[in-house]
Amino acid sequence: QVQLVESGGGLVQYGGSLRLSCAASGSILRFNAMGWYRQAPQKERELVATITSNGNTNYVDSVKGRFTISRDNAKNTVYLLMNSLKPEDTAVYYCYARNFGSVYWGQGTQVTVSS
Repeated sequence: QVQLVESGGGLVQYGGSLRLSCAASGSILRFNAMGWYRQAPQKERELVATITSNGNTNYVDSVKGRFTISRDNAKNTVYLLMNSLKPEDTAVYYCYARNFGSVYWGQGTQVTVSS
């Protein structure tokens, strides 16, 4: 059973920073990709950032240059460093891990950016 536990969310002012963490139960090397989705109230879930097992990264246009996804294989953890936060970044952020046909989800962590 795969467990993903997110942490690091909270309330931050416009222009501030947060770092989200996603700790997996067991090695993250077994996953083809990991990353972060977010869902704002009354909006669809949106893919924010992905990092593959090879370390390749991809971002939605709205966060390019502000967010950085990284991984620490030794700690079985993926991070999302979020800088220059804007109110439109307010959402519940979900960690995911994909292993071929299976996708696993964390419970989500709330990020709120005040103006």
